[in-house]
Amino acid sequence: MSTEPFIGEVKLLAFQFAPKSYQLCAGQILAIASNTALFSLLGTTYGGNGSTTFALPDLQGRMPIGQGTGPGLPSHSMGEVSGSPSVSLMTSNMPAHVHTVNNVRVSLKANSAIADSGTALDGYPGTSGTNVWAESATAGAFMAPDEAVVSGTTDITGSNMPIGIMNPYLVMNYSIAIYGIFPSRN
Repeated sequence: MSTEPFIGEVKLLAFQFAPKSYQLCAGQILAIASNTALFSLLGTTYGGNGSTTFALPDLQGRMPIGQGTGPGLPSHSMGEVSGSPSVSLMTSNMPAHVHTVNNVRVSLKANSAIADSGTALDGYPGTSGTNVWAESATAGAFMAPDEAVVSGTTDITGSNMPIGIMNPYLVMNYSIAIYGIFPSRN
């Protein structure tokens, strides 16, 4: 492979400027008349009016991905721009799931009448409902609890604030060759 770049070749550089024969990939608008070879390769894929101007790719704050369809992935076209550094999750984004309900307060029916001595052990008086006392004391007997049905849903929590989804990154410069060898198709 030649040390002279192909026109339109993009390189990742660890310094802060574009070397001779390169431009930073910052979305600049160029004149077709003075960059005919590069325009013949890029066209208006990245912008421009196509009659007098065209644009270079803008990779500022963006990550390039390959065109086409990867296994299990959607199709992407050259020049397509998409994505966001953050997203707001909605309940409709969540998979179906169940939350366990803990520490639920319920009201049980009770009686306000005074029970015989010792028969209302651990009983809770109330204002109306089923008796929680026994007519006669029976050694070793337990009182049957009244049935309580709990229904409802858990509360939605959160602040609806966007969450960051940006991958860890290291900032460098992408540059595109504007002069060099015109690439031939095999």
